[in-house]
Amino acid sequence: MNIVRNISLVVLLALSGCAMRSDLETVQRDNEELKTRIFRLEKDLGGVRTETRAGIETTLQDFEKERAGARKGLADLQASMDAMKVDLQVMAGKVDDLSLAAKKPAEEVNLLKEDLERRLSSLEERLGAVQKKVTDMETAQAKPPEPATPEALYQKGLDAYRSGNFAAARESFARFLEQHPKHELAVNAHYWSGEAYYGEKKYEQAILEFQEVIKNFPGKEKVPAAMLKQAGAFNEIGDVKSARYVLRKLIDEHPSTEEARRAKERLKALK
Repeated sequence: MNIVRNISLVVLLALSGCAMRSDLETVQRDNEELKTRIFRLEKDLGGVRTETRAGIETTLQDFEKERAGARKGLADLQASMDAMKVDLQVMAGKVDDLSLAAKKPAEEVNLLKEDLERRLSSLEERLGAVQKKVTDMETAQAKPPEPATPEALYQKGLDAYRSGNFAAARESFARFLEQHPKHELAVNAHYWSGEAYYGEKKYEQAILEFQEVIKNFPGKEKVPAAMLKQAGAFNEIGDVKSARYVLRKLIDEHPSTEEARRAKERLKALK
């Protein structure tokens, strides 16, 4: 009986030991699993913290950028307002100036106008003088060499007239008269200058050139021709009275010339 109890006790103890080892192993596994889960949770929590910190930093940077942009916008707005204030002050000053100018007496305004006109006239004269110098320099550079003799210069003008280049003819005759005013061909140079003006239909200038021949070279054979041409120029500008006077004078002073005969015919046509 005692033996059976002892055996039963041994069996119970053995079974109890087996149960305790099994529970211990179970507890150890649960403990390991718990550690693993805790490790994972801590890892996940660390990732969340990192992401959260990064997000917060990014948000702070964006906020700083926006704040800096807002500050710059405020500064630009302030600068624009300051510029507008300056413009308004300038405009106000101009309005004041205009108001003062409007209050000036009319006489003072007229004086200013006259002074301005005088200055403009002076500037125009100076500009004309400069332009003339430039033109003279250009003409001098473009001019061919002058003919060697007075006769050659006169012939150059006559050739230009016969070719229909009246302006060049007058220029040559003018140079001839300037350089050789006492030359025996001077009367001819005046006459052909008048013919050149006549050919250009510049009748007033032609009348003056023909008058040079009539007044300064009496007795020369070109005088009757100059009188006949002068009468024609007077007729062209509508001064028929002067044309008749010159024609009658031509007939009276040079009755035996061919020009006098032609003058009589023209007098009949003028009636």
